[in-house]
Amino acid sequence: MTVPGLPMAVPSRDLPTRVRIHEVGARDGLQNEKATVPTEVKAEFIRRLADAGLTTIEATSFVHPKWVPQLADAEALFPMVGDLPVSLPVLVPNERGLDRALALGARRVAVFASATESFAKANLNRTVDEALAMFEPVVSRAKSEDVHVRGYLSMCFGDPWEGAVPIPQVVKVCTSLLDMGCDELSLGDTIGVATPGHVVALLAALDEAGVPVSALGVHFHDTYGQALANTLAALQQGVTTVDASAGGLGGCPYAKSATGNLATEDLVWMLRGLGIDTGIDLGRLVATSAWMATHLGRPSPSRTVRALSHEDTEEH
Repeated sequence: MTVPGLPMAVPSRDLPTRVRIHEVGARDGLQNEKATVPTEVKAEFIRRLADAGLTTIEATSFVHPKWVPQLADAEALFPMVGDLPVSLPVLVPNERGLDRALALGARRVAVFASATESFAKANLNRTVDEALAMFEPVVSRAKSEDVHVRGYLSMCFGDPWEGAVPIPQVVKVCTSLLDMGCDELSLGDTIGVATPGHVVALLAALDEAGVPVSALGVHFHDTYGQALANTLAALQQGVTTVDASAGGLGGCPYAKSATGNLATEDLVWMLRGLGIDTGIDLGRLVATSAWMATHLGRPSPSRTVRALSHEDTEEH
């Protein structure tokens, strides 16, 4: 696919020169689909994402199939993509999940914590402290195996039951995850309520607490159309890792009318316009998301996918 209308690059001195996109579409995106995507299609999706230049592609989740039936094929899927020359993180909820991941040769894993008691109870059936206690042996064992560990932290900016989340509460859980050995953290705006000032305030508080910005990534949902603005605010504070989902796949079942994750294509378009390198071929990425949309039976919610797919159709 050709990309007829790339934005003019206008670099800014207060922004990083390169950003690593942590692609979550194959895991976080597909786990929220009502229909189960065939394993072969998932593998091809991951391969196409790698071919488009993405270097970190979250492949699947080793949770019990009862809880996430869409990802019940983790054991079958991971070996189908394990030869790719990219990082393939997987989600592990507990020691059993870690066992399954390590048995297949996974070298990057992630645990999924919550900044709020309500979401911890709804998602993990535990208190925040109980969840952290459950993750501690998982992280410890992973590190003993020289495996990279990412800590996801959901509800960093707002919770559907508790409302706005106090910044010190988020900082406390972040430092707990780092203290137990997590290599990096992903700050999640799970219901998409963050705004740029809130993002800046949280990052400033984490900096004051001694959390290096190099250990942080951001994960924004676009429920209220704020994901790109929030990402730009994070970049201005020195963040260089951004989570995104090809085609804007995924959402949050706890947010009414949630529109899903920040679309990778929309992010790449903005970053390219800012003169920030990602190493991603936007044309191939758009074609990949358009291809997946046909398998899901609906158009991609990504504005960039829609715009460039329309222009490509008109060209031909």
